[in-house]
Amino acid sequence: MQSSNMQFDLIRQSATVAMADRILALKASGHNIIGLQVGDPDFGTPPAIVDVALKAMQDGLTHYGPSRGFLDLRTSVASKLNRDEGVSYDPASEIIITHGGIHAYYLAMQSILNPGDDVLVPDPSWATHSNMAIMLRGNVIRVPAPAENGFIPHFDSWLKAFTPKTRAIVLNYPSNPTGAYPTREYLQNLQDFAAKHHLWIVSDEVYGSLYYEGKPTSAAAVTGAKERTLLVNSLSKSYAMTGWRVGYLAAPARVIENALKAGQNSITCVAPFIQKAATFALTDPAIQKVTENMRTAYSRRRELVLRLSHELESDKVKVIPPQGAFYFFLDLRALKMSSIEMCEKILDEVGVGLVSGSAFGEQGEGFIRMTIAASDEDVEAGFRKIVAWAEKQ
Repeated sequence: MQSSNMQFDLIRQSATVAMADRILALKASGHNIIGLQVGDPDFGTPPAIVDVALKAMQDGLTHYGPSRGFLDLRTSVASKLNRDEGVSYDPASEIIITHGGIHAYYLAMQSILNPGDDVLVPDPSWATHSNMAIMLRGNVIRVPAPAENGFIPHFDSWLKAFTPKTRAIVLNYPSNPTGAYPTREYLQNLQDFAAKHHLWIVSDEVYGSLYYEGKPTSAAAVTGAKERTLLVNSLSKSYAMTGWRVGYLAAPARVIENALKAGQNSITCVAPFIQKAATFALTDPAIQKVTENMRTAYSRRRELVLRLSHELESDKVKVIPPQGAFYFFLDLRALKMSSIEMCEKILDEVGVGLVSGSAFGEQGEGFIRMTIAASDEDVEAGFRKIVAWAEKQ
């Protein structure tokens, strides 16, 4: 009998989770660590959302719920997509509620991929985008998105990567780890390319509410896109609900029918009391204001890092202003050191937790990801320590 699953041998464990585990161990043994490695808002879930979930539990909503998700939640998702993305979906047939954004992405890929299909994924990008496709027996082709082009693939790179077996293009804008997102015109060209070759576009838009330089365009919002686009989203980042594990997939009805089968056979349903809290989060005007306030805080920290980088004038730490999300992808290529080595040295020598850029693909080598989903004090102290460390190398 084989001792391992060949497909899983191709997947690395999450570098972010591994780093988080290491930092917890260091903290437990008394080290003072500034943690700038996690993609988790430093804000608590708004108490009003917690109250709704608690009341739903007390009211007895602790049994199975519908596997598509409650209609009131799907209707709230449809309203949100109409309001924020300008795309209209039928809550009855084109939306399914999922166990967070990763599960939405899993259902999307499970619904459209056959074994051996090629999937085009930008590099750098969050490791799950590739890992999930590999787990589902797909073949991942990485499309370079170099820093010199604002971390967006040159358009002809998509054409070069395309093969007769290509089935899907995966997008994640604003991007984890870079915060980049393309123009509406770029997305339109990509959708036209997808239409010509009968490709699906799977768009992970979990950071869609976090932007600083003009609102990003949803991949489904350009002309003719909706019929071939699968939108993945969650409440994790926008409502500080990472631990609640609630998200959604919006896609053509025939895709949702497949996704429903995959959902029923992977999670059965999302907890009903969590769905009630999610409905409230998406529709309550005061909660939308909380999301706005979080974006303001991230924007302030972004400005803080840009001001510090100007003040400290380091040739060794190049700062590229993120357009969205809550990360800086810091360019330390001048040090001629691997990303993993840099992160380990920075953690051991100055006590700052970061994620190596190489965890996001070859194009991330020489970069490190630093979150601004931490207090202003930690962001400032951590960034100063990174620069001071780099200057000594």
